[in-house]
Amino acid sequence: MTETTPAPRPATGPDARVAVVMITHNRREEALLALARLRELPERPHVVVVDNGSGDGTADAIRERHPWAELVVSPVNLGAVGRNVALERVDAPFVAFCDDDTWWEPGSLRRAADALEAHPRLGVVTGRILVEPGSREDAINAELLHSPVEGPAWLPGPALGSFLAGASVVRRTAFREVGGFSERLWLGGEEELLAADLATAGWELVHLPDVVVHHRASTVRDPHLRRRHGLRNTLWFIWLRRPLRAALRRTRDVVGAAPRDRITALALLDALRGTPWVLRERRPLPERVERRFRALEESQRGSAARRYVS
Repeated sequence: MTETTPAPRPATGPDARVAVVMITHNRREEALLALARLRELPERPHVVVVDNGSGDGTADAIRERHPWAELVVSPVNLGAVGRNVALERVDAPFVAFCDDDTWWEPGSLRRAADALEAHPRLGVVTGRILVEPGSREDAINAELLHSPVEGPAWLPGPALGSFLAGASVVRRTAFREVGGFSERLWLGGEEELLAADLATAGWELVHLPDVVVHHRASTVRDPHLRRRHGLRNTLWFIWLRRPLRAALRRTRDVVGAAPRDRITALALLDALRGTPWVLRERRPLPERVERRFRALEESQRGSAARRYVS
């Protein structure tokens, strides 16, 4: 395809091309700190925060401390769908996702926007994650950098099969075209289904190591519930989109690698309960996209970053 050459843009100062969407739930102090860091970014992005049914005064604190941010208060916890709600309030062509325990390094949003603007079929830029404290390399970074997925020659970095929402910038039109995050999955591993649907629609995903996000994992979380949802959602994705033989193979791998405990049993039960709607909505990937997910299987089997443990 023919790539366009955008007009030169200033390397510093506000950048209206990119907005930031953040979801939060019952993590008031972390949300306030995340917003303070977003406020300091040189890009000065439009920020939309969705308070997902918090009961700890998060919304009131944001109104008081960060009136510059656009706040959406949901009476219930929408999970990842809160990002869909926020994105509908954004006019910028590119949208960075941010969790309340992550923050973007200054200049990274601009670099992501430059890549998206230069490559009109690029749908997602996923950055490099540094774990705090200490700015240590996240274990997933090596997998992103050495992704086995084959992409077109014009991509500015390694092609990806999926992405990490809290470390990614998306093209708003691409996100809306495929319907955003699924209401069925709620939260936990919700990116894989969206990534597959983006690729099916002809959008590319890329890793750019000079786009950097910092992550200080919240201590205010339920690791068991997170694992339960992540395992359930992974199985639902497999059954929704992978061809039969691949679905059987991946189900065996994922279940076989999970701990044999109550959380895994509950996740499997949750997944099986969803079988009726999964079968109704099942739409196997076209071969060109299925090749991407086959290519990822070996790295997924040996991945320390993707193990369902808590």
